[in-house]
Amino acid sequence: MIKLNTILVDDEYSAVEGLRIRLEQFPEINIVGSACSVDDAIELINNNEIDLIFLDIEMPTKSGFELIKYFQPEACPAVIFVTAFHQHAVQAFEVRAIDYLLKPVKLDRLAEAIERVVSNVKLFQKSELIALEQAVSNKAEHHKHSVNQSEYNFDSDHLVIRDAKNPIQIISFTDILWIDAAGDYMCVHTATETHVMRARLKELESNMLPEAFLRIHKSTIVNLTYVRQLEPLRNSEYMATLTTGKTLKVSRTYSKQLKKLI
Repeated sequence: MIKLNTILVDDEYSAVEGLRIRLEQFPEINIVGSACSVDDAIELINNNEIDLIFLDIEMPTKSGFELIKYFQPEACPAVIFVTAFHQHAVQAFEVRAIDYLLKPVKLDRLAEAIERVVSNVKLFQKSELIALEQAVSNKAEHHKHSVNQSEYNFDSDHLVIRDAKNPIQIISFTDILWIDAAGDYMCVHTATETHVMRARLKELESNMLPEAFLRIHKSTIVNLTYVRQLEPLRNSEYMATLTTGKTLKVSRTYSKQLKKLI
């Protein structure tokens, strides 16, 4: 349920308390405080996250309209005017008030006004969500890859593994020792654990892994940072030993490129 942080602004104490009692029937309303002048209201708004103002118009020294003028349109909370004078209605809607209620406030009109605020908030939240989803979608378009029900993406520093059954795994590339594959699955090995992801090695390799990563076998990619030594085998193959002591076979197809880099 939407909760609206609300303040009541009126120079008449009885009007504030009467409205407060009526608002207790609406679970959407969270009354943060009240003010008897525009200056007090400005201080209250500046010190709190306020969503809605019930605002009187004719008050000593400054009118309710001056409170609205104090804020930029995009920074001003939603306003429902509550007044004993009907002649300000046109001006109230010119400053984009949500509603204009005449004292004494009727409960059905109060409910209608609050529903308008809630509807506006929902619409704003939906538009923000759509915009956010679109931005995320556009940003991830070149780095997101799906295979069946699992997916991964990455930036220059991290590999992010997602699937429906497990928590999201965020792995720093600097922590990855090697990656090996078996069919549609890959195992991403760090010094402390192994992460399994559903993707093909060729697909991952073709999408701009950091330069430190090199294919050394049809089923293996290694982080060259962790290669401690190369031991020659027969048929131009090698055995790579990592700093952890793990050994990985380097096939003849990839050995020349590896020797150039080590």
